[in-house]
Amino acid sequence: MRTDIVHEGAAHLEYEIRHIVEDAHRIRATGVDITWENIGDPIEMGEPVEPWIKEIVQELVNSDSSWAYCHSRGVLQSREFLAQEVNKRGGVQITANDILFVNGIADAVDKIYDLIRKDARVIMPSPSYPTHISNESKRGRYTNITFPLDPKNNWKPDLENLRNHIKYNEQIVGIALVNPDNPTGMVYTREELEEIVAIAREYGLFVICDEIYAHINFNKSLHLSEFLGNDVPGIALRGISKEYPWPGARCGWLEILNGNLNADFAEYVKALVNSKMMEVCSTTLPQMSIPKIVGDPRYPDHLRKRSEMFKKRAEEAYNTFKDIDGLIVNRTSGAFYFCVVFEDGILNDRQTLPIENQKTRELIESMVEGVSVDKRLVYYLIGSAGICVTPLSGFHTSLKGFRITLLRHDDEKRRDTLAKIAENVKKYLQS
Repeated sequence: MRTDIVHEGAAHLEYEIRHIVEDAHRIRATGVDITWENIGDPIEMGEPVEPWIKEIVQELVNSDSSWAYCHSRGVLQSREFLAQEVNKRGGVQITANDILFVNGIADAVDKIYDLIRKDARVIMPSPSYPTHISNESKRGRYTNITFPLDPKNNWKPDLENLRNHIKYNEQIVGIALVNPDNPTGMVYTREELEEIVAIAREYGLFVICDEIYAHINFNKSLHLSEFLGNDVPGIALRGISKEYPWPGARCGWLEILNGNLNADFAEYVKALVNSKMMEVCSTTLPQMSIPKIVGDPRYPDHLRKRSEMFKKRAEEAYNTFKDIDGLIVNRTSGAFYFCVVFEDGILNDRQTLPIENQKTRELIESMVEGVSVDKRLVYYLIGSAGICVTPLSGFHTSLKGFRITLLRHDDEKRRDTLAKIAENVKKYLQS
């Protein structure tokens, strides 16, 4: 090309959760049967959709209006319903015009960071979900700005570190969280959230809270609207992909909180709306389902049962790994992920697992050259045991470990897979 066409931040677009799948397919081509434990799709992992939810959607399909375009902001009836749900919590009060539907949370994340001034920054925790941190970093050749979650203290956020970052970096304009957290499964306490909001209030920042897992919470769900107050602007990200679950619907939305609090944030919100107005909303059917399904008297019990199910699975995972020397594991409090962290120095670039197939072994040996030590383990786990997990270093952290999901619905298969991972981790550490 006569001139460089690549955006200067393109190198920051990293998504290890799916990148590892590409590599695993290469390994599978050598004859390895793979069990996928890396991507958060409940349906793919065998969870059935409740019959009553299917019936509601089937009825809507029979309505011609569910096949049409809807307003770019989203279906008005659904936005009115969601605004009422927010207002019932008793915190920040909103209207239907403060709800903005998007084509999945990834679409929202892309818009949110793209429309922030290039030299302004958003700080977020580490480990950090790749979609957020990659989109924040891609706007320039930026080093990520993060505050740590401590695996030796139940993944608690280091709020003093957060405050110091903000105090000494005037480019930081916002704080982003995922609550419950992905990848750690940690849930912020009310006290932690209130302190984060207090920091935002003190330094004139706004808060982004990805709440896609808010209703997969082993205690009580806390929403941004409940603790934000009326003097800090914020955006909550919600969706139905993990709740119904209906990931293929690509139906998410933004809850704009205190959108008119000041002129700068109001202008930013206007840009978000205008950006959405440049496309035609394509999620009419799932949007129409929200008042009928979320408003159904069976829905709270549906959420409760699923949270209890994932809590039991999280306990299974914890008990599987907790007694292995050299590992740091924590009981999770929400979402459907589980992280295993290795103590510093326990992994190296000489450890291996036995691989009988010569083609597989040669491919693995070529793939592990120059990779992080936890990714090396992941490759050997795929080649030797046929199990694909995600290296923790792919979540923009210096910690070394791996993340698994708790989604496999077949109890016997899930427990067998956990046991095989643990067995192979022990072998790897002893090699």
